[in-house]
Order: sequence, then C-alpha cells, then structure tokens
Amino acid sequence: MDNGMVSDFIMIKNFFLFCVSMSLASHFGFSQTPTPSVKEEANDNITIFTRILDGLLDGYDNRLRPGLGERITQVKTDIYVTSFGPVSDTEMEYTIDVFFRQSWKDERLRFKGPMQRLPLNNLLASKIWTPDTFFHNGKKSIAHNMTTPNKLLRLEDDGTLLYTMRLTISAECPMQLEDFPMDAHACPLKFGSCEYTIMTAHFHLKRKIGYFVIQTYLPCIMTVILSQVSFWLNRESVPARTVFGVTTVLTMTTLSISARNSLPKVAYATAMDWFIAVCYAFVFSALIEFATVNYFTKRSWAWDGKKAQEAAKIKKKERNLLGNKPTNTYSTGKMTPAPNMPKDSAPSVISNTTSAPVKPAEEKPAESKKTYNSISKIDKMSRIIFPVLFGTFNLVYWATYLNREPVIKGANSPK
Repeated sequence: MDNGMVSDFIMIKNFFLFCVSMSLASHFGFSQTPTPSVKEEANDNITIFTRILDGLLDGYDNRLRPGLGERITQVKTDIYVTSFGPVSDTEMEYTIDVFFRQSWKDERLRFKGPMQRLPLNNLLASKIWTPDTFFHNGKKSIAHNMTTPNKLLRLEDDGTLLYTMRLTISAECPMQLEDFPMDAHACPLKFGSCEYTIMTAHFHLKRKIGYFVIQTYLPCIMTVILSQVSFWLNRESVPARTVFGVTTVLTMTTLSISARNSLPKVAYATAMDWFIAVCYAFVFSALIEFATVNYFTKRSWAWDGKKAQEAAKIKKKERNLLGNKPTNTYSTGKMTPAPNMPKDSAPSVISNTTSAPVKPAEEKPAESKKTYNSISKIDKMSRIIFPVLFGTFNLVYWATYLNREPVIKGANSPK
C-alpha cells in the first residue's frame, strides 16, 4: 500500500469518528449553547425560589423557637470527627476538629415548590431561629471562616432544617494517672442548651508506651546496671567506685525531675514514679554498699597490723630473755716461769673468764599485711543479690501493669 492510499484511509477514519461523536452529543443533549427553552426554565426556577424564600421570612420572628407553648423542640445532633489531638497531660485537655450537625423541624418554614430540598447560604442562618447549643466542658472553640464561613444550611419542604458547622474545640479531660504511662482515659465532650438535658460523647484513649520506654525506662535500667558494675572492682579502687556511685545517683535524680516535668502536679504516685523510686533505691544502695566495704576494709587492715605488732613484741621479749643468760667457760693452764724465777715459785693459775653475751641481730617488726586486689565478701554477695532482686522487680512490674485492664473512672466501658 503506497503513501497516498494510507493518507486517504486516515482522513476517512477521522471523519467517521467526528460524525459519530457529533451524533452522540446531539443524542444526549450535550450542546455548547443552551437552547432558549432551557434558559427560560432556569429563570422560572430562580423566580420561584426567590418568592418562596421571601414568603418564608415574611412575618417570621427568629426570637421564638418552633412550637413555643405547644411542644418541645427536638434537636438531633451529629458529630463527625475529622482530627483528634493533641492531648495535653499537664493541662488535662484535648483538641478536636469536628463537623457539628444539628437538625430540627420548624413548621413555619414549610414550602411547596419544584424541589424538596433547598441548599441555602449561611447568611440565612442569622435570619431564622437556631438552637442555643454550647459545649459545657469546652475551654475554647473556634468556628472556621476561611475562605468563607464553614457553615451549611439545608431546608426541606416539611420545614426540617440541617445546620452544619466546622469547629475546633479544646475541652477538659479529667485524667486518673495512677497507671501512667500504661493508662487509658475516656475524655468527655458535653454539649447541650441552657434549658435541656446535657448530652455527653466519650472518646476512649489509650496511651502508647514506646516514647516513655526510650526516654525514661531504658535510661533508668542502664543507670542501675552501671551502678552494679562497681561490685566487680577491687575494694582498694576507692576513686573509681566513688565516681560510679555519685554519678549514678545524680543521673537518677535528673531522670526523675525530667519525667515529672511532663506530668501535672498530682498528689499521688504514678506507675513511672514507682519505677524511678525503686531504681533510685538500687543505685543509692550500691553507694551504701561501697561505703560499707570500704569501712570494713580499713578496719581489717587495722586488726592485721595490731596483731602483727603484738606478735613482734612477744618475739622480741623472748630473744631478750635468751640473750641475758651468762655463759661461764673455765680454762686451766700453766704459766711459763720467768728466767729469774724458780719453777717452784710459778704458781698454777686458774683463769675464770666470763664471755660477754652476744646480742643477736635485731629483727624489724613485721609490718601489717595488706593484700591488694582483694575481693570483699560483701561484694561477692552483692554481685548476685542486686541483679537477682532488680530482675525480679522488673518481671513483677511489667507483668502487673501490662496484663491488667486500666481502670477508666467516670465513664462506661466502650462497647
């Protein structure tokens, strides 16, 4: 097939598609310009609705509620939550963004027309009676006005109205923090009018513990473990063990203060307070244990030195007693007579010589025996007792608070 035939075929195909599209548009009524009959019908509807609204507001008194003196005006409410939060523990409040809908019947606004429901502008709401609904536990409420007031008013032919507003509400939420941070709450939203029954909606909240595990629980556990490292140092390492003890105590004090800053000033202890208090007790006990070991170490050195000195004195006395006993040696000999003396005149002489006592070399008294790098019996026991007790406490603590259902006061359990 040459190029000329191909181009002719494409043109025929496009022309065919154009004809089909035009026939469909004419069949379904899609036209760029409205016909005169459509314009006239739209103008007639606008005129009819204008007359209806003018007739409804003619003689209407928005100061009087519907059915005054005859019956109670029943107002139905509906809340659609678009966002929830944040929740403030220190202020005990929460913020919620909702579409607040109210529906009631006003027989004075009945009408007859080509439509059963009229979507109206929010300006009409200021000209008719609306319920005086307010939030009893609300601290602050904001009605959104960007770009126009976020309000919707619908009117049905039997006089039933639907009034919708978008609101951001900050409301009180009484909290019981005994189980914090494994707690749950039912935050109420109370609304009603000044004269009738107050309605309450509860929002059930359960706190996630992950943030507090990272920020508080793990640092406390690591600090306790660090304080128990000092049990594995020898008892003569006084500076090192002192630094371990004092540093861990100060660290636990800082953690306790920072954990309390995120909570309101309540008069009872929370679950986190109990955990921090027990960790603080373990750290402080480790410091007291070192002080005890250091005290008995110095005292044992004093005992060893005293015993060594007493033993040295006894040995010295024994040596002195042995050295003071005289040893007499007798030697008999003949004197050689002088040449001028006769032999008979040379008397025999008995010499009595007393040997001087020989003093033994004095020995130095034994010094006190100090054994370095020694291990205290108290340290040996602490290496076992402290970790076992701390591990048992953690098992009991987490098993107790994670497995039990939190008590929600002042509200029914969610269905």
